[in-house]
Amino acid sequence: MSRVAKNPIPVPAGVEVKLDGGAVSIKGPMGAMSHPVTGLVSVTLDNGVLQVAANSESRESRAMSGTTRALLANMVLGVSKGFEKKLTLVGVGYRAQAQGNKLNLTLGFSHPVEHEMPEGVKVETPTQTEILIKGMDKQKVGQVAADVRAYRKPEPYKGKGVRYADEVVVIKETKKK
Repeated sequence: MSRVAKNPIPVPAGVEVKLDGGAVSIKGPMGAMSHPVTGLVSVTLDNGVLQVAANSESRESRAMSGTTRALLANMVLGVSKGFEKKLTLVGVGYRAQAQGNKLNLTLGFSHPVEHEMPEGVKVETPTQTEILIKGMDKQKVGQVAADVRAYRKPEPYKGKGVRYADEVVVIKETKKK
């Protein structure tokens, strides 16, 4: 069995978990999510604790038990607290502005860049050079942050571009004659 799958998932107060034959539904203050469960793993709920176990000793079953446990733990955390990614803009004239579910970016191109947020993901701009992407689905939040960063990745000579707040960009030295 996967070492990850051995860890129980504590369900906090205010979060509801329903186990339907082939799916797990989790409902909390931020919203509701559901995930289909394969026949390779079994999910049980005892005294506010979710437990995932492999149904057999096959390699696929053990791998899916760890994956399912990680996905369910992220769902519980997402519906209770949510996830957020912080991006910063580095560069002269680089600006961001949130308008509803759209993010308008000025990144030194001849045209402004407009990014549409998917359903369940919200964007905020506390300052012109900071972007906060929030949501309850960890995968969606991470993918939106990666898409926004892809418009202008940090370049290695001046460090200009869109970067994660905790990202360290190693600056290269220019060529010498």
